[in-house]
Amino acid sequence: MVSIKNIAEECGVSIATVSKALNNHSDVSKATKQLVCDTAKRMGYMPNAQARSLKTNRTYNIGVLLDDKAESGLTHSYFSSVLESFRTEAKELGYDITFICGQIGNNVMSYYEHCMYRRVDGVLVACVDFYDKEVIELIDSDIPTVSIDYISDNNYSVSSDNISGIRQIVEYAYKCGHKKIAFIYGESSQVTTTRLNSYLDTMKRLGLQVEPDYLKQARYLDAVGVEMITAEMLKLYDPPTCIILPDDFSSVGAMNAIDEAGLKIPGDISIVGYDGIKMTQMMKPCLTTIRQNTSEIGRRAAQLLVKLIRKEEVSAENRQLIISGMLLEGGTVCKL
Repeated sequence: MVSIKNIAEECGVSIATVSKALNNHSDVSKATKQLVCDTAKRMGYMPNAQARSLKTNRTYNIGVLLDDKAESGLTHSYFSSVLESFRTEAKELGYDITFICGQIGNNVMSYYEHCMYRRVDGVLVACVDFYDKEVIELIDSDIPTVSIDYISDNNYSVSSDNISGIRQIVEYAYKCGHKKIAFIYGESSQVTTTRLNSYLDTMKRLGLQVEPDYLKQARYLDAVGVEMITAEMLKLYDPPTCIILPDDFSSVGAMNAIDEAGLKIPGDISIVGYDGIKMTQMMKPCLTTIRQNTSEIGRRAAQLLVKLIRKEEVSAENRQLIISGMLLEGGTVCKL
């Protein structure tokens, strides 16, 4: 294995100079840095991770906790997009990522214990039950953590602007002439509560009646469940003219129910999704929806977490970042 000493001998400089050049210290000239780095690459030098960890007290490894009850994980279009952006930015900042779970081999352990076992420098927490005692233990620990779409008094987080997202949807439907606007919301979570409150507040501000039969709960990414609820709404004596869905994927179920009822979108019934995934933008008509800015959410989460790892100061306004999405008007809402 090629060592720093071998590189020093090849370049005709000291071992200390090689070490400083490889770590980009300012007291080494650009020419020397270039010579050392080119030589190291040519000779196939790889730094010893364990030695680096002992010297810096860092592993340059970030844990990612992605463990939802529905077990959608990386198939969840929103979180997979956020994670890809996070991974790319973390890589640019010099960090690898490791997925955190509750088991190593046959040994069951808590999320915190797994993080300690892997010696991660920090953790991104996303798509989990934030009320789970193991998740709370991890967030409250001394390991730097950043959560996605979860805000509490003492945590660091990056969230999509769900208040504005739902408000934009309701206002757009209203502008198109809709007054009977239904909302199929997701399972209980902070995100769902935020969206539901935004829907109720916006409807009230616009002077629109919220009918009990227009409010139904489903699971996220559950096209079958949404199909059943949509079919029930269409059979009401006074059905809604526009239905807001919990996410884009479930629009498939809504469309199936509408087609089964012999109705057309948007002429007979309008629908609006949430997420902005590519699939629903390729359909005809393309789905009216809110595109969440997943690339910015992931990028900012990586930057925030690395700041915490490096013990850099984070201002109060940057502890809990809110990232705005964008309304895509699509073709599934008609003008009445």
